[in-house]
Order: sequence, then C-alpha cells, then structure tokens
Amino acid sequence: MTHPVLHEYDLGPSVTAFSSTRHGGVGQGDYASFNINYYCGDAPSHIEANLMALCQLLQVSPDHIVYPHQTHNDVVSAIDRQWMESLSPAEKRQSLEGVDAVMTNLRGVCVGVSTADCIPILLYDSTHHACCAVHAGWRGTVKRIVQKAVEAMTGNYGTSPQQLRTIIGPGISLEAFEVGDEVYEAFRQAGFDMQPIAMRFPTSSHSTADVKEKWHIDLPECNRQQLTACGIPADNILLSHICTYTDCHTFFSARRLGIHSGRIFTGIMLHP
Repeated sequence: MTHPVLHEYDLGPSVTAFSSTRHGGVGQGDYASFNINYYCGDAPSHIEANLMALCQLLQVSPDHIVYPHQTHNDVVSAIDRQWMESLSPAEKRQSLEGVDAVMTNLRGVCVGVSTADCIPILLYDSTHHACCAVHAGWRGTVKRIVQKAVEAMTGNYGTSPQQLRTIIGPGISLEAFEVGDEVYEAFRQAGFDMQPIAMRFPTSSHSTADVKEKWHIDLPECNRQQLTACGIPADNILLSHICTYTDCHTFFSARRLGIHSGRIFTGIMLHP
C-alpha cells in the first residue's frame, strides 16, 4: 500500500501546504517512488496509484488536485467554481497548458506545481482565504512570475502583499546551479542586481589541468527578493533551504537524474 511521505509546511491551521518527497509511492527507477506528474514519462499506472494515495491522504477526489502543464512561462491561472464545475476534463487540461502558476480561493481544492530543481513557491492569504502555487525556473524567475502571481492574487481576491505568508520550497542551490554566460546575461538585462545573486565557481565540467570558472545563480534568493519587492515582510517568507541537487535521494533532481525522472509536487489546499 502506498503512503506518500510529504515535507509539510506550517502556514496556519486553515491550510495544508507540502512538497512531496521521492518516498511512499510505487514508481521505479528514476521515477522511484512517488510521482504524480503525467508530463515526465512515468508509467500511467504508477502515476494513478500515487495520485489515489495522495487523494486518500488529503481526503479529496482526483479532480480536486489541480496542476498545470508548465512551460517556463509567466501565465497565472485562477481555479474558480465555474472552472471546477463547468469544464470537461479535456477542457480543464487544455486550459492549464502553458500555465506556470495556479491560484484559488476554493476550499478543498489542492493546487500545485511540479518541479525537479526549479523553485516551487506557495503563497497564502489568510485574510481572504486564497492561495497560489508558483513554478519558478530560471526563465520564469527572469520573467518575474512570482511578482505576477502576487499581482494576480491582489486583482482577483483583494490580497494585500503585507499579509501574505509564503514558502520557497525545495530547489537547486546557488552552489549547484551552474549556468552559461547567456543565462547570467538574461538576468542582468532583465534588471537584476547581480552582486547578491550570482557568483563564479570553478566549473564541474573541466579537469583540474584546465580549470575554468562559470556563473552560478541563486534562484531561491532571486525569488525571495521579488517577494520582498512586492511588499511581503521578510519574516513572512520561509525558505526550505533544501537543495534538490545535493539531496536527490529525497527530492527529484533533473540535473542529477535526467529529465526522464519524477517530479516533486508542491501543493497548497484551503481547508473546508
């Protein structure tokens, strides 16, 4: 019997927030063992068994676990009553194509994002009882998706950034995230202050006889700075400090396992 092992976050008594680990599922190989993402090549039967186990744990039906097909964009989608009740399963899937953040104020609906080195971010507005899950890879971070998610919550639910509580979940660390000069330039040209978020390290892809340095980018810090720029108090931003690359036995890492591997599901659900 599967029993998902979750890394849970405390955002208050009226909300459940978590990141899945690799443990407690039925997956095999680089999908071992808990993965619910249909877009990464895992066996459908394993995905369905893991999804049902998560549903049992959260006490919801499968259609109440909502996650998009992410494409490293900056699109934020709202899950409302009409979406839940009026769209067919095919229409729901289509509406979530190319979406990288999902928000809702519906109780009993778990919205989440899938990652395997990218940064998952959860936002919770206890005043208006609304929440959002954000997928921030380096491209989404450059596009400031988390700031756009805060703006979307403000527009849809009346959220005040000063009252938001946030989680920056497991993702690749500065030390592990080696990038090319073009990635560094993308951040610089987008107006980021590079001194606090970028460092040069000896490259891991050359021998000691030919040591070169490459840029590393601190994605968690980039997103933390964007959250504070929105007006979210620093004390309201919790960083998991979990590096998926170095802790790939507990959390999926595409850089360590390859793209044909499982995904972490980071979700948030408002209590009924």
